[in-house]
Amino acid sequence: MRGDAMLKKVNAGISHEGAEIAIKDAAFPSPFVSGLEYASPARGMWNIVHTGMLIPEAHEIFVCAASCLRGVVLTAAEMGAQERFSTVEIKEQNLLNGDMEELLIEGVSDIIEKLPKRPPVVLVYTSCMHHFAGCDLGMMYKELEARHPDIVFIDCYMNPIMRKSGMTPDQLMRSRLYMPLKEREKKENAVAIIGNDLPMMKESDLYVFLKENGMKIHEITSCKTYEEYQEMAESSVYISSYPSAVMGGDMLAERLGGIHFYFPLSYDYDVIEEKMTELAGLLGVSAPGFTGKREQCEKAKKEAKALIGEMPIAIDYTYCPKPLGLAKMLLDAGFNVQKVYLDAIIGEEKEDFLYLKERYPDLLLYPTVHAKMRFMAAKEPGDILAIGQKAAHFNNTKHFVNVVEGGGMIGYQAILQTLEYMKEAYLEEKDVRNLIQIKGMGCGGCQ
Repeated sequence: MRGDAMLKKVNAGISHEGAEIAIKDAAFPSPFVSGLEYASPARGMWNIVHTGMLIPEAHEIFVCAASCLRGVVLTAAEMGAQERFSTVEIKEQNLLNGDMEELLIEGVSDIIEKLPKRPPVVLVYTSCMHHFAGCDLGMMYKELEARHPDIVFIDCYMNPIMRKSGMTPDQLMRSRLYMPLKEREKKENAVAIIGNDLPMMKESDLYVFLKENGMKIHEITSCKTYEEYQEMAESSVYISSYPSAVMGGDMLAERLGGIHFYFPLSYDYDVIEEKMTELAGLLGVSAPGFTGKREQCEKAKKEAKALIGEMPIAIDYTYCPKPLGLAKMLLDAGFNVQKVYLDAIIGEEKEDFLYLKERYPDLLLYPTVHAKMRFMAAKEPGDILAIGQKAAHFNNTKHFVNVVEGGGMIGYQAILQTLEYMKEAYLEEKDVRNLIQIKGMGCGGCQ
C-alpha cells in the first residue's frame, strides 16, 4: 500500500451532531453529552489564580504535579504577580512512598520561611492527586496552623474531578475569598459587594442606589491593603450578583452574621425592579424611582436595531451568566440572534430556556468544550456580531463585544451598556486573535 494512501485527514467530514442543536430539541439543564473536552483559545475569563490574588497581601502556593503547574505558573507570570506565587511539585516517588502529607507541610513551611515578608494569608491549592491518594487534608492544615499561628491558611483546590458534582472549583474559590475575614461590629450603613472578580460599575443602578442612600460600599476588588480588606466584615448586608457566588455569600452571612442578598444580573425589567425594591426594604430606605427606565431601554433597543439591522448575532456565556436571558431580550426586540454558546443551562435560566424553546425554536445552541468544536470554528472571517470572546472565536469575526463575566454591569444599566457595546462592535473591528488569548481580562497586569 502506498504511504500517502495510509494517511487520513482526521477532521474530514466531521458532522455537527452532538455539538449543535436547535433549542426546540434541547434538554434542560444539559443539552450536550459530557465527554472528551476541548479548550478554546478564548482566555479572558478569570481562573483560580486570578481570583485568589484579590485578597490583598495574600500568597498562593500550588501543590501539584509539574504538568498541572504549567498553566498556573504562566498565569502568575502574565499577571506580574510572581512574588505572590509559589509551587510545590508532586513527583512519582511521593505517591509511591506515601509522603504526600509531609511534602505539603514541609514544602509550604519552607516557602513561608524563605519569603521576604510573612503574608497574613496563604492560599494552599491542593490537586486531584491528594484526593486520589486519600490524603488527610484536615491534619495537614492543622499542622500548618500550629507551626504558623500568625497566618490564616485557606484550603483551595485545583481539582478537575470536582467540576461535575458538589461545589465547583469556581464556587469554592469565590467562597474562600472571604474566609480570612474576622468578625466585627456591624454598621447599618455598610454593605459589601461580594463574589465578583470585576468591580461593580459606578454607573450601575445598584452602585448609584447605594451611594444615593449614604451607604459605605466595600468591595474586594478595590481593597489595597489587608486591613482595608478586613473592614468588609463590618458590613450588615452582603450583596452578590454572580450565580457561583451565592453559596459563598450564604456561608459568609452564617459565619459572621449579617444578611446575604442575591441581586442577579438580569435583562428582565420586572426582575430588576423587584430586586431593587426588595433591597431597599432590607436596607430600610425608599425604593428608587423607575419612571422612564423602561422607555429609555426600549428607545436604546430601537436605535441599536436600526444601526445593526439584520446582522446575525452570536452570544456566549463568557459575556454574562445569563446568555439565554440576553438572547430573549434581543430576540424580542427584533435582533437577529442565531446562536448561543453554552455548556449547560443554570437553574435561573430555566424560564428563559422554556420561553425561547416555544417562541424561537430554531435558535441554535452550541457547546464550547465539546471535542468537535475543535473543528467547528469558522476558517474564513464571518459577517456576524459576537457578544463574548468564545462566540467571536468560533465565528471568526472582528465585530465582537470584548467583555467577560458581566463586566460589572447590573440593573437597567446592564441593558443600556450592552446595547452600547453592540453598536461599538458593529462599527469598529477588533483583533480577535490577539485580544482573546490574554488571560484574566482586567486582572492586574492582564490588560
